[in-house]
Amino acid sequence: MGCPVGIGPEIILRFFAQTGQKSALWPVVIGDAGVLRRCAEALGIEIRVVAWHPGESLQSQALNVLSLSDLGDGLIWGNPTIETGRAMGCYIEEGVRLVRQGQLAGLVTCPISKGALKAGGYRFPGHTEMLAELCQARDFAMMMAGPILKITLVSIHQPLAEVPAAITQEAVLRMITITGQALRDDFAVPQPRLAVAGMNPHGGEDGMFGDEEQRVIGPAVAAGRRAGWLVEGPFPPDTVFNKAVAGQFDAVVCMYHDQGLIPFKLLHFSDGVNVTLGLPMVRTSVDHGTAYDIAGKGLAEPTSLAAAVSMAEAIVANRQKLIAASGQL
Repeated sequence: MGCPVGIGPEIILRFFAQTGQKSALWPVVIGDAGVLRRCAEALGIEIRVVAWHPGESLQSQALNVLSLSDLGDGLIWGNPTIETGRAMGCYIEEGVRLVRQGQLAGLVTCPISKGALKAGGYRFPGHTEMLAELCQARDFAMMMAGPILKITLVSIHQPLAEVPAAITQEAVLRMITITGQALRDDFAVPQPRLAVAGMNPHGGEDGMFGDEEQRVIGPAVAAGRRAGWLVEGPFPPDTVFNKAVAGQFDAVVCMYHDQGLIPFKLLHFSDGVNVTLGLPMVRTSVDHGTAYDIAGKGLAEPTSLAAAVSMAEAIVANRQKLIAASGQL
């Protein structure tokens, strides 16, 4: 459910109200049934919220909720607390546990507040890092995926001043590998075509504006080709996304957060999906934040959540096909 005082409850309700039973996989909500009921009543969304517990049958024509908190009537939309932070973390932990146990097929997350998560006692800078630790995953990555553009990030939630030290040959090659494997296995792209962005203006201009392209990124791209990946670069950051959008590449490996997220959100602000790669489970997420400024006002749209659910279903199906093809079923 994400943050109980953000737009997570509203977009969940609107998504279920619009889709009904159209999803290939029947969704359940891990969160707070009371918050969902109060939100539905306040916004005039007619939907029946029922309790669900692992192992039970799901009720049709209803929103099945595994309720892990009872935050009461004192919550104020847009005002996170220590209690809402603890609740967010608890929802994530239980979601991971149930998917790892095979009781759920995958996890789709609504937005959280990183500050409230920290206030609630969790030391992670975001969903991605928390999920990786819960799954004990070492080689993980955040992909932002849309119908037109897909990007991955060598460095994620780091100050810009720390980015150059994080851009190593090992890190770039690792991201090339993770991205290629995800496109092949999770997105059913048989021969993924990867572009790698440079870090400096104009790709460093032969060392005039920085030498990371020559010293670090270029050698990593060469190593990726030797490993069998169809990978090119480093490209100047101001041109590589145009090439990908034009269809020359299936994904762009970016050096830092805003380098990839700015062009991605320009194209996919409403229908983009955050996918965590490298986990032993399927996890997708909306690509927007808690939107505290509009929470509880009836203005939130479930477009990104619908895209995240659809993408999770597709990845689950693709992974099942791989398992079947390998003879493990």
